[in-house]
Amino acid sequence: MLFSIIIPVYNRPDEVEELLFSLTKQTDKEFEVIIVEDGSSLKCENVCAKYSAQLDMNYFYKNNSGPGGSRNFGAKEAQGEYLIILDSDCIIPENYIKNIRAELNSAPCDSFGGADAAHESFSDMQKAVNYAMTSLFTTGGIRGGKKDSLEKFHPRSFNMGIKSKVYRDLGGFSDMRYGEDIDFSIRIFKAGYSVRLFPDAFVYHKRRTNIKKFYQQVFHSGEARIELWKKYSSSLKLVHFLPSFFVLGIILLLLLSFSRTFVFLLPIIFCLIIFIDSALKNKSMKIGLLSIIASFAQLFGYGLGFLKGMFNHLILKLNTQSRK
Repeated sequence: MLFSIIIPVYNRPDEVEELLFSLTKQTDKEFEVIIVEDGSSLKCENVCAKYSAQLDMNYFYKNNSGPGGSRNFGAKEAQGEYLIILDSDCIIPENYIKNIRAELNSAPCDSFGGADAAHESFSDMQKAVNYAMTSLFTTGGIRGGKKDSLEKFHPRSFNMGIKSKVYRDLGGFSDMRYGEDIDFSIRIFKAGYSVRLFPDAFVYHKRRTNIKKFYQQVFHSGEARIELWKKYSSSLKLVHFLPSFFVLGIILLLLLSFSRTFVFLLPIIFCLIIFIDSALKNKSMKIGLLSIIASFAQLFGYGLGFLKGMFNHLILKLNTQSRK
């Protein structure tokens, strides 16, 4: 078997239902599915049983250890030559496996990944959050699957593929609480394995979230970037500082606006750029407006998390570890 799809799940049976249904629609059906229930109280076992006749389905229940440990558990049970790691809140386009196979036949590699996109069925807020996470104006395009990204592409755990042998040789995911997928990607690169972006192997990443939860998520990602820097000094790039520069810049502009009112036009111009770009891409003025809110949540969340992590490390000298 060529592909094993590993999906960690925690109290998300409805998400699993959508994901498994999308996998039944794959045009290339040579894969197994491994669901790892991570100590859920709201189990998806019945949902998996529902699709067992349509998919090569394997369901496992284990004590809670977080997504990294659950992926490692699934990898031990996998039979495929390649492991494909997905999040439970994804919907998979019907040619996803077919496109991956075509890319590997064209130019084999040790690890790969794809972007996330917004499905037409997503709510307006989900589409706005997707914009904030993939736009060149907010994240530098590093999650948008664009070759003109401001940073070298690193596969993320919501849509990652890797040879099973490479996965096991590297020991799988670490026990970092946040940023464990970037940690794993960095180790793949440092070990000298080949990594590629597969532009056509994207997934629809649903992100069942509100602005508060989204802010908390990216705040922890900002903190985790400092933890990654402490482990891998070369991993910190200019693009990772940009949200913090944005936060500090907004604060400075607010202070200057008391004496020079024209400087407050700069944030307004930024908002207009976000609004126009998102409204055109999503063909919706409402999503354009919501994208302004989501973009500020993304930039302030990540930026403040980054600054907190930097302050704890450089000033307070705290030996913080983003562990479970």
